[in-house]
Amino acid sequence: MIGGSTIAAELATIQPWADRAPAITLAERQARIERARAAMVDAGADALLVGAGLSLSYFTGIGWGMIERLVAMVLTPRGKPYIVCPAFEQGSLEAILSLDVDLRLWEEHESPSALVAAILREAGATRLAIDPALPFGMAERVRLAAPSASVLDATPIIDGCRAIKSEPELALMRQAKRMTLEVQRRAARVLAPGIRASAVRGFIDAAHKAIGSAGSTFCIVQFGASTAFPHGLPQDDELREGDMVLIDTGCAVEGYNSDITRSYVFGKADDEQRRIWEIEAEAQRAAFDAVRPGVPCAAIDAAARAVLERHGLGPDYRLPGLPHRTGHGIGLSIHEGPYLVRGDETPLQPGMCFSNEPMIVVPGRFGVRLEDHFHVTDHGARWFTEPSRAIDEPFA
Repeated sequence: MIGGSTIAAELATIQPWADRAPAITLAERQARIERARAAMVDAGADALLVGAGLSLSYFTGIGWGMIERLVAMVLTPRGKPYIVCPAFEQGSLEAILSLDVDLRLWEEHESPSALVAAILREAGATRLAIDPALPFGMAERVRLAAPSASVLDATPIIDGCRAIKSEPELALMRQAKRMTLEVQRRAARVLAPGIRASAVRGFIDAAHKAIGSAGSTFCIVQFGASTAFPHGLPQDDELREGDMVLIDTGCAVEGYNSDITRSYVFGKADDEQRRIWEIEAEAQRAAFDAVRPGVPCAAIDAAARAVLERHGLGPDYRLPGLPHRTGHGIGLSIHEGPYLVRGDETPLQPGMCFSNEPMIVVPGRFGVRLEDHFHVTDHGARWFTEPSRAIDEPFA
């Protein structure tokens, strides 16, 4: 149902999500570290430096944001992982640390880069793979402190691990996406003539909290001509009869993200809105159907674009048509590699997770983006959330 409920009434009926997925275990983090060690061998590295941020959290459970002080893991082929941390943060670190690590502390006047170099010498490591998310200045200081070590890009190691999701990760993502789809369904119920996009965003954030997350990780609400801009305009749209509605939002469960978009019309869709919506749904389905292990990511983008071109849209990024890639990887980051885009020849593997969102933009009028996510299986793709059935039935 679209419209017919008030914000207060809708929020009052939301219950916390009952079927909650379990958190990532210590055993899984230890297995991730062993996978990273195997990937180091393939990459020709004998040490791995991972800075604070999502990748450090992935391997160790240390939820520490990047700051100017180096907090990092140094992983070598054997023994405990080393954790480099400011000495005054030791208590805070130990309060969240579950892994058995070799803790190396540095005082404010000391060089953490020199500490990393000492670990490399101690381990006999001469080929250091550095986290691509580490700020350039930090990486450069480590390189200068360890001039005898060659420096490699750790992207194949880190992304190679993070891109393949385990069953516990899939369960957390499934929960997050289903929670957001339920919030999307309820957001459609509170629409009314004259409602502002800001009011809908406020409802969605409150609904994400009521259903059991920390709130929206992001929220885009667009009405009418604003939907022709993939990420909207700097204005607070007011809803009118016949407007295309585009809502793109997500939440996180134990750090794992959802990112669901629904497009539909408030009121009765005209012939052009219906035609474009149906082409969009066909392109989304074609991308899904093209998924097989071993197929390059670029082929999925090509499958969606082929549908658009058959209907006279595009080609390439021309409008009316699809102005961006068909999809992105997702997990601890909302957008992460690999990507469903021309030029990304990464072979699909079971456990990879992607958005599927081949948006169609009709300049000056409206845009339609249907975004659901799938994970790759041994035989093809499996949806996390069921796609929309029709422009008049946006919620399966």
